[in-house]
Amino acid sequence: MGKLVYAANTSLDGFLEDETGSFDWSVPDEEVHAFWNAHERGIGTSLYGRRMYETMRVWEDDDWLTGEPAVVREYAEIWRDADKVVYSSTLEEVSTARTRIERRFEPEAVRQLKEASRSDLSIGGATIGAEAFRHGLVDECVLLLCPVVVGGGKPALPRGVRLDLELLDHRRFGNGVIYVRHAVRNAA
Repeated sequence: MGKLVYAANTSLDGFLEDETGSFDWSVPDEEVHAFWNAHERGIGTSLYGRRMYETMRVWEDDDWLTGEPAVVREYAEIWRDADKVVYSSTLEEVSTARTRIERRFEPEAVRQLKEASRSDLSIGGATIGAEAFRHGLVDECVLLLCPVVVGGGKPALPRGVRLDLELLDHRRFGNGVIYVRHAVRNAA
């Protein structure tokens, strides 16, 4: 059985994006990128909302990767090798391999996907992540806290949901980013 892992870069005040929708403050350096590569290697299926999928699908295209460091090109390969499920009622079609669209987020279907999976699953995107937390589906929460306060924007964690957590791991990177990994103790 796979665990469902919510993973995100966040500002210190808990936002995925600032009030303008920007997240340029969370672009990883090579050390942090290498961390994300190692993390994503353990993921067999990624669950995305439409906006997160549209952000991530850039990894399917080789054109911009030519001059990038090896760690960035490696992430593209890891991302391509994972299965992807996009939850969207508006997306007409997907433009990446190993990707399917689900029109509605069905908690029971996600539970079954976890039970059938031989590897962990990740969930990305504030809206779809909040739904997974509300339904008790998230087993672990991996956050990289960026050394910036943005003052508002899209919250990384759901509002109005109580989560009891247990710290499993933590690390400080050279650029000031802090990694924390928690088990969600009240996950279903």
